[in-house]
Amino acid sequence: MQEPVVVVGLGRSGTGAARLLNARGHNVTLIDSNKNSELQRQADLLAQEGIQVELGQPLALASFEALVPPPSRVVISPGIPFDHPVLNQLRDRGIEVVGEMQVAWEGLAGVPWIGITGTNGKTTVTSLVGHLLQQAGLDAPVCGNIGSSAAELALACQNGRQPDWVVVELSSFQIEAAPALAPRIGVWTTLTPDHLDRHGTVEHYRSIKADLLRYCGLQILNGDDPDLRAHADTWPEAGWVTAGPREALPAGARPLLWMEGDQVLGPDGPLLDARALAMPGAHNRQNLLLAAAVAQAAGVSGAQMEAACRSFPGVAHRLERIRVHQGVSYYNDSKATNYDASLVALQALEGPLVLLAGGRAKRGEPATWLQALGEKAVAVVLFGEAMPTFNELLGASGYPGRIEQQEHLDQALPLAQALAEELGASSVLLSPACASFDQYRDFEVRGEHFRQLVQALPSKP
Repeated sequence: MQEPVVVVGLGRSGTGAARLLNARGHNVTLIDSNKNSELQRQADLLAQEGIQVELGQPLALASFEALVPPPSRVVISPGIPFDHPVLNQLRDRGIEVVGEMQVAWEGLAGVPWIGITGTNGKTTVTSLVGHLLQQAGLDAPVCGNIGSSAAELALACQNGRQPDWVVVELSSFQIEAAPALAPRIGVWTTLTPDHLDRHGTVEHYRSIKADLLRYCGLQILNGDDPDLRAHADTWPEAGWVTAGPREALPAGARPLLWMEGDQVLGPDGPLLDARALAMPGAHNRQNLLLAAAVAQAAGVSGAQMEAACRSFPGVAHRLERIRVHQGVSYYNDSKATNYDASLVALQALEGPLVLLAGGRAKRGEPATWLQALGEKAVAVVLFGEAMPTFNELLGASGYPGRIEQQEHLDQALPLAQALAEELGASSVLLSPACASFDQYRDFEVRGEHFRQLVQALPSKP
């Protein structure tokens, strides 16, 4: 039996890490601060695998001191701040603290990783990369901040499966807790202020993202992102893409792919027709170029990419058209949890539209989002905890459309439907510009609730 390890949190990532470590011969204890019948059921199942679970144990030094033998390593979930005071106390005692992604990296030793990060766009790029590689016949499972946890995938590979590639979406929370990560290919989609309540400053947030790319074999960056362009001189070895002409890239940047009309081109000539990807918005052309650069590096031909793009279904909760009901298109963009992500959706759709916005507000700069609202949205229906904040922002910005408020989404959607009919809007867009945690477990649950509500909309005579 190897070193004793404590895993904190009985969520998906914690459970995956505990099971992987157990399979690799470690003495694993899993602790969770909560205690209820559902968690007890999960604990009983893990106990059958030989994993000790202690419920009702807070993240406090006493919880670790009570364990025998004491741990030499602690594995945390992404939801726990990496600089939590208790974790710093553990480090002072010589105990290593890492995240689930570090454990997965060790468990998938020998399998090349494609690591994809960024404030916005990373889910679409990750999904599209996986689709392009899989359609070309490669074994390239997708995991991380999307789909299954990386530890769960590593556990599945313990029995001899050896994927050609692992395509991993990586959040800043996951990167900072996995210092050993060194993907074969790294992609940085965008950088705008986000998670500042956790990271404090944009500079710290940027440095965490940069840490991932710094250790990648091939670095692929989005030349259309203002922040990445502003720091282009710090990436002398990177390859860049742009949805514009090659000349639009930063001076001295090494071009991988660029656009002329609807054609994606590279140093060797035309690669594929961008119209094969039927997703709205200029940002999705950037996503296509980033994904195509990865696929090209993995040996996929332009013809294979173009055929795969035609069958790509898009990403759930990201500008996902749910249905057209009585002439109005309903879009689920629940994944837009900040101003910049919501701005992308507003820029991608034609107006006039009705926007559903709200949830738990984040720190950020709303000016450009507010300007786009004035140009595209004839009405905004606010809901959730951010209602007073957003109402004040809209009023102060001189927003010219209608502003309505409802406590919950199931009240807000019928009102948005009525406003779309009254004001002649072509779309109703859920793009909250907020986290979901005031009323939902995560943005996916919020998006699924919206989907159900839209599908249940009654027809009017």
